Amino acid sequence: MSRRLLSFGDALALLGQDPPATASVDRAVGGALNLATGGLSGEVLGMLGERGRILGLGRAATRSLGDRLRGADGRAARTRLLEAAHTVIVVLAFFEVLQETELPFSWDDVRLTRREQMRLVTGRPPAPEGLAQTLAQVDAPCPAPHLPYEDTLVALGQWYESLGGRITRFLEGLDLWARLPSRERQTATDIVHQRLPRRAVERYEELYRRLVQEAPEFLYWTGQLEHQATRAELRRALAQLEQVLASSAALSHPPEHAAQALARAHQAALGRRILAADSPPEGMRMPTLDEVYLDPDFKVRAVGDHDNPADEEWWAGVPVRSDLTDYLAGALTSPGLWDVPLLVLGQPGAGKSVLTLILAARLPATGFLPVRVALRDVRADHDLQDQLEQAVRDATGERVGWPELVRSAGTAVPVLLLDGFDELLQTTGVRQSDFLTRVARFQEREREQGRPVLALVTSRTAVADRAQHPPGTVALRLEPFQPDQIRVWIQQWNNRNARSLVARGISTLSWELLAPHRRLAEQPLLLTMLALFHGAGNDFQGEDGRPLDEAELYEALLISFARREVRKSAGDTLWDSQVDERVESELQRLSIVAFSMLNRRRQWVSSKELQDDLQAIYGQSEERSDSFRKPLDQAEAALGRFFFVQRAQSIRDGERLSSYEFLHATFGEYLAVRLAVQQLVRLLGHRPALLRSAEPLDDDLLYALVSFAPLFSRQMLRFAHACVARLSAEERERIADLVVRVHWERGREERGDKRSYPTYSPRRMRVSSRHGIYSANLVMLVVLLTSETTAATLFPAEDDPGEAWHAHTLLWRASLPEVEWADFALALNVSHVRDAAGRDLRICLRQEDDTARPEVVDAHWMYQVTPREAGDVTWHVAYWDDMWHKARLAAGTTEGVLLQVAQPLLESLGPLVTTFNGGGGRPATSVVHDLLRLWLDAGSALPDEEVRQLYARVAAGLDTAGPDVTVGRRLLPLLSDLVDRDRDRLGSHARPIVEALVSCLPAELSEHMNRHHADLFGLPSG
Repeated sequence: MSRRLLSFGDALALLGQDPPATASVDRAVGGALNLATGGLSGEVLGMLGERGRILGLGRAATRSLGDRLRGADGRAARTRLLEAAHTVIVVLAFFEVLQETELPFSWDDVRLTRREQMRLVTGRPPAPEGLAQTLAQVDAPCPAPHLPYEDTLVALGQWYESLGGRITRFLEGLDLWARLPSRERQTATDIVHQRLPRRAVERYEELYRRLVQEAPEFLYWTGQLEHQATRAELRRALAQLEQVLASSAALSHPPEHAAQALARAHQAALGRRILAADSPPEGMRMPTLDEVYLDPDFKVRAVGDHDNPADEEWWAGVPVRSDLTDYLAGALTSPGLWDVPLLVLGQPGAGKSVLTLILAARLPATGFLPVRVALRDVRADHDLQDQLEQAVRDATGERVGWPELVRSAGTAVPVLLLDGFDELLQTTGVRQSDFLTRVARFQEREREQGRPVLALVTSRTAVADRAQHPPGTVALRLEPFQPDQIRVWIQQWNNRNARSLVARGISTLSWELLAPHRRLAEQPLLLTMLALFHGAGNDFQGEDGRPLDEAELYEALLISFARREVRKSAGDTLWDSQVDERVESELQRLSIVAFSMLNRRRQWVSSKELQDDLQAIYGQSEERSDSFRKPLDQAEAALGRFFFVQRAQSIRDGERLSSYEFLHATFGEYLAVRLAVQQLVRLLGHRPALLRSAEPLDDDLLYALVSFAPLFSRQMLRFAHACVARLSAEERERIADLVVRVHWERGREERGDKRSYPTYSPRRMRVSSRHGIYSANLVMLVVLLTSETTAATLFPAEDDPGEAWHAHTLLWRASLPEVEWADFALALNVSHVRDAAGRDLRICLRQEDDTARPEVVDAHWMYQVTPREAGDVTWHVAYWDDMWHKARLAAGTTEGVLLQVAQPLLESLGPLVTTFNGGGGRPATSVVHDLLRLWLDAGSALPDEEVRQLYARVAAGLDTAGPDVTVGRRLLPLLSDLVDRDRDRLGSHARPIVEALVSCLPAELSEHMNRHHADLFGLPSG
């Protein structure tokens, strides 16, 4: 339940005004200032009658604000005073303008007649005490740091308009109003309902500026601070937050004992290294959080009932902000976070956890008691209070109850920093989807106990849609680094490591080196990974001096870190060849992890799921450990060595639950493609048991891995193209032939149900769908290997390659969701070709910048009609009426859209849709196609010769289709208008074209031509 809003009387009392007087004002005003209520006439009258006292008390209250703030004990008391002061100026602005406004009557004359009093008394039921308190609340808009100040002013203007409308409606029921002339009534309505609200907003702004002089928090509420620093002077580690917040609140009871110990633990985090690496590259020194942490850019927005903060589109129109310190200062000093937690979102590696560490260290003990809880380290099945107490014990070594901890903080406000909500969701599923609601309920309970708390919860953006968002939730999303932030980060890194780098003959890190890889460098943790890669002596350029492309960088990164981990675990006991073998083994395991995520169509995988997959592929684990530890499972062995794999965890029923995710999704995509291409290369080593035998190729692992999900997203295609480019031309050609053979063998099902990996099943799928996905992946790989292929090459055993391609596209489409089918279709260009053997298709990859329109489908090719080199050929197909029924049966989006366009044509010109004209070395097209080309050529875009050919083809098609009076009459208006428009462009061909058209259509066309184009037939005009 949300906090009760302040009534005007409550606000006055908080600011030191006489309680009996303020209570009297509340009784008189009632619900007139709560626009969520109906607004009773007596309350409006009471409000107007008390306007003098409202003005007097309100002005006195605002004058006393400074003294009250200086005497406030603690942040909660100060924030309550700020809220009260804002409530007062909202009301005061309206009544000051109301008092100053000239109207056709005097407010002193506004009173009820006896008849009106009786009507009011008999029509108003008594309000229960609780309802009366609710009605007295002032529900005016309040500035909030996530809202533009201009939006608050607009909302306030609307609130004033509603209040003015309530007053107008009250006046309209009085005898006073009835006695006014109609012009004066209209004037009064315009003033009260329109001009008065506008002036009230202006007065509110004046009063708000006065409040800022007394309390700087009001500036942070509106985000109106003027920053003299340029963007180049980036803020680091929320350094100004402590100063801003410490200067605005004082405690009569400073923190002691447990609260002091907790503050010391939080402040120690600033001196920690940015990465807890056991052995950074030789000579490298990791900067501390205080040295290198940069305040990130962010977006912030309120979350509505049906909003989805996980959706990129939901954030599209939200501006990027660079004032995180100011925003947090506003959020922590305004009332909004007293009711619901702030939800902080970001990608893996964006710095969400580090933000909570920095914030916990920067919040001053003079106003706040930060309690940071790493949700991965506390029991997920415990309630929030138990989790808080466990986190305090872990941080300080002291066992202290929650109420005792809060008391030890004096009047400081607890700030709960709950880090890793996404880890609860990933590891425990929907059981934690109400976590935000439970935090809000905890805040409600604490507020009722006189211990108000603020709360902040972090989560990965991708899982934010799985959470229940209590009313009032605000989401803040951390944005990637901009180039200027990356430059400042690099400068701090070099300050620590330049001497070591130069001593080892390595250039210092620079923006120029990282710019080609900005997509990785814009995430803080991945930026650190790139810096470590560079510090280990690796180059961002190839042997030819050009920057490494994306795939080359990923290969170098993965090998570098895998080699480092192998060397660290094995020491000097291995030969270089053995190290290389171990490195490749590590990367293959990581590739299986990548497929575990890809084949489940998500970016993470649980430890249990991964263990099942690894066991299905590798068999029982061979990992061993010493006698003092539980043996590591294969999932931990595969991932524990790589910091670019993020591990989410929670503890439930005493068991540690884990899930894994790559810090950037492209790592998983690269690893999956890498292993898939390796399996293709492995086909080259196939040796049948007997020479010249037809023993099937062994593609069992390839089938197991790439039959659950497609490999043809744009990014994966770029990676695949780079991987196959490392092969020689001869290898690519031989592998392509083998893949075609595998595709043919799988299609024939020669191996029955025998599978080498029967327990590998990342998700349940129909066998037909797996075959379809495998087939689509193999075809795409053949295209990548060959640059261009044909349907005849892909389906060598089929008599009609065109029909075989069509049949397979139906299988692929049936096996893929719409989005993945679109990825497949948009990745390829298909051309219809013919040769001596018959029709075929030429298939190649579509370039990303290819905006060319698809070629016109040649009806010769579709209907296998032999085109003539000279002369025309026309034909008609009678089943045009079947087409829309077939399209409707498919019930697909594409068919539906095209059918919606084509249905009027089929209904009106059906036979002409399947009447075709070809020959002369050009594609065969239908009469309707040619008519549409003519009709849409309003801007004379077509050459005159093509226009003449289109008319001739239409006439020939009409002659072939035969007489149809109904169709002919429908064509008359169109053809008449077209010939009138194009008469001059037809030139000397006009007469034979018109004669041909006239011979095929009803007599009305002849009459029209004789009347409007008599010269064509040697007739007198007119």
